[in-house]
Amino acid sequence: MIFFNQVYQYTDIEEKNRIRVITIENPIVYFVDLLGNTSMPKKILLSDIETELQSGLIIPIPDPFLNSNADKDLTEKQIKKRDEDWEIVFEGWIKFKDALLNKKERDAIFEQIAQQHRITKIKVKRIFTRFWQRGLNKNALLPDYMYSGGKGKERLLSTEYKVGRPRLYTSTEKGINITEDVKKQFDYVVRKYYRKKEQLSLTNTYEYLLREFYSDKYYEGNQLKYKIWDGSRIPTYHQFYYWFKKLEDRKLDFQLRYSHKEFELKHRPILSHSSLETDGPGTRFQIDATIADVYLVSSFDRQLIIGRPIVYGVIDVYSRLITGIYVGLEGPSWVGAMMALDNMVTNKVDFCSKYDIAIEGGQWPAHHLPEIIIADRGEFEGYSVESLINNFNIKIENTSPYRGDLKGIIERQFRTINGKIKRKAPGAIQKEYRERGDRDYRLDASLNLEEFTKIIIHLMLHHNQKIINQYPLEKEMIAEQLTASPIHLWNWGITNKKGSLQIVSNQTILRLNLLPKGKARITRAGIKFKGLAYGSEKALNEQWYLKMKNQSIEVVFDPRSMDRIYIPHAGGRSFDTCYLLDTSVQYKGDFLEEIEFYQQLLQETKTQETNKQIESTINADVAIESIIKKAVKQKKETPVHSISKVEKLKNIRANRQAEKLLNREQEKFDLGVDPKPKPAKIVEFTMLETEASSIKKSGSRLMEKLKKKRDEEFGKDK
Repeated sequence: MIFFNQVYQYTDIEEKNRIRVITIENPIVYFVDLLGNTSMPKKILLSDIETELQSGLIIPIPDPFLNSNADKDLTEKQIKKRDEDWEIVFEGWIKFKDALLNKKERDAIFEQIAQQHRITKIKVKRIFTRFWQRGLNKNALLPDYMYSGGKGKERLLSTEYKVGRPRLYTSTEKGINITEDVKKQFDYVVRKYYRKKEQLSLTNTYEYLLREFYSDKYYEGNQLKYKIWDGSRIPTYHQFYYWFKKLEDRKLDFQLRYSHKEFELKHRPILSHSSLETDGPGTRFQIDATIADVYLVSSFDRQLIIGRPIVYGVIDVYSRLITGIYVGLEGPSWVGAMMALDNMVTNKVDFCSKYDIAIEGGQWPAHHLPEIIIADRGEFEGYSVESLINNFNIKIENTSPYRGDLKGIIERQFRTINGKIKRKAPGAIQKEYRERGDRDYRLDASLNLEEFTKIIIHLMLHHNQKIINQYPLEKEMIAEQLTASPIHLWNWGITNKKGSLQIVSNQTILRLNLLPKGKARITRAGIKFKGLAYGSEKALNEQWYLKMKNQSIEVVFDPRSMDRIYIPHAGGRSFDTCYLLDTSVQYKGDFLEEIEFYQQLLQETKTQETNKQIESTINADVAIESIIKKAVKQKKETPVHSISKVEKLKNIRANRQAEKLLNREQEKFDLGVDPKPKPAKIVEFTMLETEASSIKKSGSRLMEKLKKKRDEEFGKDK
C-alpha cells in the first residue's frame, strides 16, 4: 500500500534513485525525486506504483531527512531563514496546490509568488523543492549550515606529503598515506581472504596484502619467494587495522566467515520479544522435542538399559504455561508430536492421576487448542497436519532449519529441564567425553520410563508456578500487582485479553485428525493397505468389493497397532472401523515397523531365490529339449514300413490298447516279490528260427484279438 510522505527507493537503478510521495489523489499519486535542487512534482497512476511496490521494483525506506530539531538548538539566523521561507511555502501551497501539481500552470504560479515576495523565480523553485523533498514540514526549510566545513569528511590525500602522527621508533621511515587506491587494496584482500569460511585472522589477511601488493617475487633455486618492500613504502598493520575497523561490516563479515544461520541464531540484534506476537493465551503455542540427558532402564528388568527418552513439550507463548507434554521412546517423529498434541487437550488432573500425582485443576488448567502452532519443519511439514488446519482452523508455522531461536521459549525450558536432571538423576550425562579410567555414567541408570515421566510432571508443575524474571509485564499487570508466573499470566490473560483458546469436546475426533493418513485400495480380497487385507461391515453391506473395485480411499491408521484402520467421513467428525481379515491375521498385534520388516524380509528371500528358479527353469528346458531331440533322431533312424498315412491314423486306438497292456505288465503290483530291483543277469543265447517265428505269430495273434475286440465295440462284425 502506498502512503503519503513515504520515501521509496528504486532497486533496478544503479544510482539508487529515491522519491517521496507528496500527495495522493486517487487514482493519481504525485511524487518528487530527492535528487536535484529544483525537483518538480511528477504524477503516476496509483495502480502502477502499487504494482512496482509489489514486484519489488521500489521499496519503502526510512526518511533520510527525518530528524528532531528543537528551536532551542538552532541559531537565530537559521530560525529567521526558515520562517521567511515557510511564509512563502505555506501561503503558496494552501492557495495554489492544484496549480503547482499541474505542469502547465506551475511556472505562472512561481512567477506570481516571486513578484509578490520580490525574489527570483529560481529561488521560489528551490524553496518549494526543499519543502517537497525533505518532508513537507516547517523544519524541512532549515538551511544546511551543519554541512559547512570539513568535519567528518575524508581528505583527498596525495603521495607527496605524509599526514598523521610521525613514527616513534623508525623516524627515518615516513610511511605512506592511505589513498583511495590503497583502500581498494585493503577492500580486495578483506573480500578475498578475510571473508571466507577458512576464517583467516586479520594478521594473516595483512600478510596477504603485503604479499600481493607490496613485495617482489624471486626464485631461490626452484623455490618461489617474496621480498617485502622497505617500511617507507608499505602500509603498517595499524593503518590496515584502522581502516578495516572504520569500513567494517560486522554482519557481512560474520555471515561470510561463519554462516547466515549462525548469525541469526547467536548474533542478530534482539529488539523484541515473543509476547508481542500474541493477543493472549492460546494465540501461539510452541512445540519442540529434545532427547533427555539421562539413560533409563527397562520397566521389566532394571539391569537392561534402554537409552535416552524423548521429551516433547508444548508451551503457550503469552503466559509461558506448559500446555502439553509427552515422555516416551517415539521420535522425534510425528507419532511423538501427535502424543504431545493429544496431551495438550487432555485434562491434566486425569493425566497426573495416572501417575499417582494428585493436583487440582487450577494448578494446571491447560486443555485447549491454540490458534497457531510454531514447530520444526520435520514433523509438521507433512500431510498429517492438514486435518488440523482444515478441521480445527489451526495455523501451522514451521521455522527455518537450524533456527531454534525462533522457538526460544520452549528451547529455554528444555535447557532448564536437562540442567536439573543432570544434577539429580542417576545415569545422567555428566560430560560429553569421558577420560580413561572414568566410570561410564550409563551404568548408573536406575529410572524407568514411568518414573522419569513423574519427574517431568513435577518439573512442569514447578515451572507453571515459577516467577519469570525477564517477562515484559504490561502496565495493567503492574497496576494489579500481578506476579509474573505462568499460572497467573494465563489466568490474567484469559480474563483481560482476547486469546484464541478452543475446547475439544470429543478427544476421539481430535485423535482421528492427528493420526497419519494413507491410501488404501478396494479389491475383491478386501481393503488392501500396507500389504494387509481389511474388511468392514459397511464395505460388505454396500458391496464395495464389487461396485468400487480397484478404487482408492483415504484411511487413517495408528502405526503402533495395525489391527485396525479407520475410514474418516467427510468433515473429519466421524469414521468407520476396518478390521484385519483372516488372510492377514498373522500380523495381528504387530506395529507398522515390524510388518514392513517382515514384508521386506519376504521380498529379499524371494529375490535371493529368483536366480535359483531361473537356473532350474533353464536346466529343465535343456533336459526336455534333449529328450525330444533324441526321440526325433530315433524316429528318423527307424526303418520306414510301407504303411500309408491313413493306416497310421486308423490304428491309433489299437496301438494305444496294446501299449496299455504292456504298461500293465510293467506297472502291476506283485506283493510277494521284493520291490527292490536286482541287478540283471546277462545270459547269452542264440535264438532259433522256430522260436523267432513263434514270437512273431504270438504277437500277430495278439494284434488279431485287439482288432476283433475293436470291431465288436464299433459294431463292424455285424
